[in-house]
Amino acid sequence: MTKTPKTADSGAVIDELEKVVAEKPNNVMARHHLGLIYRQVGRIDEAITQLEKAIELDNQSMESMINLGAIFFDRGDTDRALALNRQALAISPDMAEAHVNIGLISQHRGEVEQAVACYTRAVQIDPKLITAWINLTSAYTMAEEDGKAVDAARQAVTLEPDSSMARNNLAVALYFKGEYQESLRNMEKAKELGYSVDPRFVDALKLKLA
Repeated sequence: MTKTPKTADSGAVIDELEKVVAEKPNNVMARHHLGLIYRQVGRIDEAITQLEKAIELDNQSMESMINLGAIFFDRGDTDRALALNRQALAISPDMAEAHVNIGLISQHRGEVEQAVACYTRAVQIDPKLITAWINLTSAYTMAEEDGKAVDAARQAVTLEPDSSMARNNLAVALYFKGEYQESLRNMEKAKELGYSVDPRFVDALKLKLA
């Protein structure tokens, strides 16, 4: 799901955006960005209000839909998150981020085949979208498609060699494929890059290498 960009002085930005919205209540972009920064500082109900208003003012505001969907996903309301991402896709069927989000929702619900299909569509649209490859790795692992999981994980690492999550996912995928030495190398690299590797995975890998 989309993450809110960090802002150095949130208070000053909020004050400025609130002033703009007060003076120009139909300013969609001001409401959109105010919603994002409200989310960043934890003012979630206000974030929802602003993003909903942005969508009401502009029913083509896909970024507002995506970000509002992310808030509802974080709250556990996957139905509303799914509806918002589908609404964005209805406007732009090739919006890779929306396909990823629907895949994430599907995976969260245990609908692994649907998740794989969504992530696959996302990487077809944007082959350099690393989040899609990372999530596809996880979905293939859940589906016990170990070879495909390794392939997806390698693609993620190729795109971003210093992604700690991509390295950890590759280590896990390699473990399930039975390639324990290479799994260990990638696990160590993930730890070196700052990833908090699951101690249970470390123990399981050590047993295989004993």
